[in-house]
Amino acid sequence: MTPEPHRLVHRHVVQAGAALALLPIGATLGYYALPASLQDHLLLQFTPQLLAYLAMGIWASRTADLSTDLGLERTKIIAGLNWGLLIGLTLGGLNTFVILSIYPSLGYDITFLKQTPHGRLPVLLMVPWFICGIAFFVEINFRGFLLGRLAELEWHWRKLDSAQQLAPLALLATTLTFSFDPFMVNTFRYLHWIALWDGLVWGTIWLRTRNLWITIIAHAVEVIIVYSAVRAAIG
Repeated sequence: MTPEPHRLVHRHVVQAGAALALLPIGATLGYYALPASLQDHLLLQFTPQLLAYLAMGIWASRTADLSTDLGLERTKIIAGLNWGLLIGLTLGGLNTFVILSIYPSLGYDITFLKQTPHGRLPVLLMVPWFICGIAFFVEINFRGFLLGRLAELEWHWRKLDSAQQLAPLALLATTLTFSFDPFMVNTFRYLHWIALWDGLVWGTIWLRTRNLWITIIAHAVEVIIVYSAVRAAIG
């Protein structure tokens, strides 16, 4: 049976919009292909993120129900708060232990964190305002847009009808793009590896629940815990 015309149009629009997620991934790969001297430029470090928000803006302009596609429906807020707090507290405790105990025991110096842009900002600006703002926009970008659209492409490619299926290739690509974001790597150095398991956890949660509130809250709570503990430890 031939699909109805309006379904054909809808399918084409969704896939065209989903393909925009490949832009920041390509930019991230392109950054690491640059000579080392160029990788020090702050604008080039931010280029993948800027392209991601540009691509997301174009995709959002074509999307009829943005909150649903991102997983930001109001009906999911309470569940997002409950699960986000639990996951954020767990990851926050784990990552604080890794940064303050595991890394120093392996000979890594973490005092450089005092010189990062985050370390130089006043505490009352970072907690909770700046951290919550970062968590909100980063999760919309990496989980809501990038992971969500790459998952669409993967489901289409694998001919899966159920949106409840996991998308392992999309999850891996998004997690690597997140953990190897040029600005993150240059700012947090070897600590950027922590974003690898964070990205896997948050991405899996989003794919299973389609609730972006969970990852936003978890991200914010975790970073508040880690930031506060590390700030107190290294001054």
